[in-house]
Amino acid sequence: MTDADTEPVSGAARRHGKRPPRVLRMSVELPLWRALTGYRILTLVYALCLFALTYKQYAHPLGAGAYMAALTVWMGFTWRRTTTAERCTRHFLIADLTFAVGGILLTSLVDTHARILGGGPTLPSIWTAGAVLGFAIKRGWRWAAVASTAVAVANLVERQELARDTIHNVVLVWVASVAIGYVVEVARASERTLARALQIEAATRERERLARDIHDSVLQVLAMVQRRGAAIGGEAAELGRMAGEQEVALRTLVSGGLMPPPRAEAAPPPAPGTGAPPAPAGGRCDVRALLAPYAGAGVTFSEPGAPVELAAAAAAELAAAVGAALDNVRVHAGDDAHAWILVEDEPQSVIVTVRDDGPGIPEGRLADAEREGRLGVALSIRGRLRDLGGNAEWISIPGQGTEVELTVPKGAAPKGRGRGKAKE
Repeated sequence: MTDADTEPVSGAARRHGKRPPRVLRMSVELPLWRALTGYRILTLVYALCLFALTYKQYAHPLGAGAYMAALTVWMGFTWRRTTTAERCTRHFLIADLTFAVGGILLTSLVDTHARILGGGPTLPSIWTAGAVLGFAIKRGWRWAAVASTAVAVANLVERQELARDTIHNVVLVWVASVAIGYVVEVARASERTLARALQIEAATRERERLARDIHDSVLQVLAMVQRRGAAIGGEAAELGRMAGEQEVALRTLVSGGLMPPPRAEAAPPPAPGTGAPPAPAGGRCDVRALLAPYAGAGVTFSEPGAPVELAAAAAAELAAAVGAALDNVRVHAGDDAHAWILVEDEPQSVIVTVRDDGPGIPEGRLADAEREGRLGVALSIRGRLRDLGGNAEWISIPGQGTEVELTVPKGAAPKGRGRGKAKE
């Protein structure tokens, strides 16, 4: 069960007239509080009807009527107290239980001894259980046991004997309240565990998003500096060696270490060596416009004659995944390898295939690369497609090249707060 709540409005939001986002908060207790409120109201009506039918049988009907009137006024002022946990305070629960116990003890003063021994109802009747259940929902089974014991003692004092029906009622209230209190405690623990799991999932998705951005920018630059420095030699070789060390350290941190939370949603720097324009911030855009700049001397681009539209953020993520696939072609297939990009517009999805004529990928190499912290496939490609609700499939035969098929459902949007980016 969920209860929609809103976050506080900041000063900037008030000045610009913006409404804060609505946040859904889990609440397993809310149905219980609503049920308790309904129970108290219905049982009050029952107690009043029962009193009206037996009014003349009381030894002191005016005293009994005064208590029932006071109980009705009490309910009129406090019925909202049991609608939420915040309103149901400890002082209210104690006062409510005092009203119930007081009504039970007052019964022996306003009713005849014969009716009491004959099993006549107390003045509050079954309304008393509502006060006990309030303790169970608010404080758990231990407080429910204490409240039930107080009601049990009051019933025994009022009846002045251990009659079977009295014991039956006492045990029933005690067991029911303790059971409900225990269930509430278990539900609260489960709710906390679920909330923690959702936080971990959100943090994991954010970490993967950051890892993709780092792979698309910082790690690529460090790898290029390492290769160019080694090729130039001299002082550049030392710079390349240091860049290689930092690349290894950063890959280790991203793949297995803890990433600090981002402080701002700043746009990451563009990746070197690519030419895809940035996607628009909102609306829909043509995937062809984002992928066409990848075409060049070593890349052939094939597209449909009609626009292939996706949500702008999803299109940007797809273009970034294609850019990561082309990076892998340049790094692993060599400068002489040729790549082909094919865009297909299906009724329910957009499919982009990236194929090369390189040496292919040996079996098990993708899993080994992920364990080594090389995130081009694990996050920049497969992670992006997973967040879009799509998938990425590899077909590779050693000596015959590699084919990557990227499928994105239409209407997809990236999960989490982070926005995808296209390769530049």
